[in-house]
Amino acid sequence: MATLTRRDFAKLTGATAATLSLGGLLASCASGEAEKPAEGATEGAADKASSQVIVSMTTGSEPAAGFDPMVSWGCGEHVHEPLIQSTLITTDADLNFKNDLATSYEASEDGMTWTFAVRDDVKFTDGTPLTARDVAFTINGILNSEASECDMSMVKEAVATDDATVVVHMEKPFNALLYTLAVVGIVPEHAYGDTYGDNPIGSGRYMLEQWDKGQQVILKANPDYYGEAPNIQRVVVVFMEEDASLAAAKSGQVDVAYTSATFAAQQPSGYDLLNCASVDSRGISLPVIPAGATKTDEKGEAAAGNNVTCDLAIRQAINYGVDRDKMIDSVLNGYGTVAYSVGDGMPWSSPDMKCSTDVEKAKKLLDDGGWTAGADGIREKDGTRAAFNLYYSAGDTVRQGIAEEFTNQMKELGIEVSIKGASWDDLYPHQFTDPVVWSWGTNAPTEIYNLFYSKGTGNYACYTSETTDKYLDEALAQPTVEESFDLWKKAQWDGQSGIAPQGDAPWVWFANIDHLYFAKDNLKIAKQKPHPHGHGWSLVNNVDQWSWA
Repeated sequence: MATLTRRDFAKLTGATAATLSLGGLLASCASGEAEKPAEGATEGAADKASSQVIVSMTTGSEPAAGFDPMVSWGCGEHVHEPLIQSTLITTDADLNFKNDLATSYEASEDGMTWTFAVRDDVKFTDGTPLTARDVAFTINGILNSEASECDMSMVKEAVATDDATVVVHMEKPFNALLYTLAVVGIVPEHAYGDTYGDNPIGSGRYMLEQWDKGQQVILKANPDYYGEAPNIQRVVVVFMEEDASLAAAKSGQVDVAYTSATFAAQQPSGYDLLNCASVDSRGISLPVIPAGATKTDEKGEAAAGNNVTCDLAIRQAINYGVDRDKMIDSVLNGYGTVAYSVGDGMPWSSPDMKCSTDVEKAKKLLDDGGWTAGADGIREKDGTRAAFNLYYSAGDTVRQGIAEEFTNQMKELGIEVSIKGASWDDLYPHQFTDPVVWSWGTNAPTEIYNLFYSKGTGNYACYTSETTDKYLDEALAQPTVEESFDLWKKAQWDGQSGIAPQGDAPWVWFANIDHLYFAKDNLKIAKQKPHPHGHGWSLVNNVDQWSWA
């Protein structure tokens, strides 16, 4: 299998905009036994009751490698339930763990083994029974796949001791394992191969009926599903840009259309504005090391460091000088909440991350740090101008708006920011050298680990702290996730050190954006979990529970 990294996934999915009209797409998905979605989309709700929904998602929501949990389906860039496959564990709307394939589980006292009992009444859609051996095959396959977007680096191996028991052996204690397993779809050992992503066999609530790449995906209910039968029998997902999604709603051709704060005021007749709370945080990485360094990532050695943001006074001043409320009002039209960290409001978030706007304090930090204003008002220190580039993903109106507003606000501090909209191909070479407007957030504390652990997969700020690493390792070694919360908080700020604005400040955070959708007013959408990063599949985690009025 060819290697597909996180950056490849983002690049490929971002480039797959639909090229046909929506009407043409929907008409093309007709089958001999189902009505045409285009017709269903415009007929009365009675004809669609318990039948289908048509949902628009971002072009970046299409899985470039297909519906393969060993690569990126359900994990990686966008975390969500895999729908086509079952998972050992799942979470409810309140993020409590619930059994799916597992009937019970327990961790050893030292945290080095997890034992799962697997139910014996589940079959894949080809009629083959699912056993613990398929679970072990999936986990070991992820471990051995260079292409996998799922981080299982904490796992050593999985062993099926019999058809109903699987034991997961750990490289190190990692009490957040259940969060990972809650989105890992189990694949069949007997039917897995290089083309699995295009033709997935699973045991989940839905089956893949059709995939027109770059355009749409159609899922149909699995008639042999072991759980409660889905209310919605058919799910049609069309991939499109923001303006096309709005147009599709205005013409009544979709039942749920994703939108953003930029377009939220243009609510079409017959639709409600569905506002889903999220932990989808927008922030900027601030490289903490000087230019000229290098850092190794999945693509090899890359340039790293920035001569402006490596100065602590600059990073702290940015955190105190930015007006987050103004940014939410002007960029998000109020559709968001102030963010001071990745995961605000979660049990592991620290109140010490809160950083109220204080422009005078920010200016004093710069003054005390030796940054003095030049003739044009931009500060300088030892011949270095307080100026840097800020990259954002071109085509993302929210990230562009954040970049522009941030630039305007920094002028008051005497910091010059030049924004650069770029494709992912052009952006990634700057990920360790320049600030970037990123989007992060999952329903798990591991996002802090990814961004701030010295060897974290998202450590774009090149941040290294033995103290922070120690707290994070200790947090994951606690017997339960609940017992780890205080250690996660100490990694952020322990009173003397940490990633907080008054500490090392390797990032500046602005907002958790609300995930907005136009939904037909006679469609009842089930209670949503807080949405992680990714304005797409997380919405349909529970599409089987939706209904038409």
